[in-house]
Amino acid sequence: MTDAAALPGQPRGTVLSGPATARAVNVLAPNASAMTLDGTNTWIVSEPGSELAVVIDPGPLDDVHLRTVLDTAEKAGKRVALTLLTHGHPDHAEGASRFAELSGTKVRALDPALRLGDEGLAAGDMISLGGLELRVVSTPGHTADSLCFHLPADRAVLTGDTVLGRGTTVVAHPDGRLGDYLDSLRRLRSLTVDDGVHTVLPGHGPVLEDAQGAVEYYLAHRAHRLAQVETAVENGYRSPDEVVARVYADVDRSLWPAAELSVRAQMEYLREHGLI
Repeated sequence: MTDAAALPGQPRGTVLSGPATARAVNVLAPNASAMTLDGTNTWIVSEPGSELAVVIDPGPLDDVHLRTVLDTAEKAGKRVALTLLTHGHPDHAEGASRFAELSGTKVRALDPALRLGDEGLAAGDMISLGGLELRVVSTPGHTADSLCFHLPADRAVLTGDTVLGRGTTVVAHPDGRLGDYLDSLRRLRSLTVDDGVHTVLPGHGPVLEDAQGAVEYYLAHRAHRLAQVETAVENGYRSPDEVVARVYADVDRSLWPAAELSVRAQMEYLREHGLI
């Protein structure tokens, strides 16, 4: 069995519902799959002693899960007062409207189409609620509307799909762009270096104890994949599906459609920089 401390980011272990930091509690959605790993992590975040809580990524449209999120907050003496979205993919956001109905909250997101209420989210915004402070970090790349939330008091960052607790993230071409994603990873790395962030609270998979190690691994992985794609194209593999079969030969074929999205984003990046 591999020691978790030896894995990228030092994953905490089994993904469970329950407290992850002093301010963040996970409620794991029952939507496990090859793409969602153990399921979507729905985060309840609140200041200790406060009666108010924020929910980040209600998850799929599953009434049992959404009610479990509310029940978890209520059993802790909290009232959900705001719903936030890291991005609009259905496994994170499809249940947001129903959750807003159940909780009586507004939904704030970068994409206006996902909002319920007048307020959106933008880079640098500070969300303050019951003594809790969350800072909005712009992290496009996985999707154009991807955001992370910096939780300074816990030295943590909630990353949605930008950084996962296990494996790596798909850059979902054409909405996602690799250049943006690399910039976002560097932005997260600066949080670990300049702001002392050490914990990743991801949208899928286990909590990571070594945020800087996780981001450095992601950057190295992307550089390696880019080099592989560039070499494959130089060797005559021209179409995205041909490149996937060459570069991702050791990856489960059920993941090849997602890999093709990333390959398309990588090929676009290489063309933009005159490398293929």
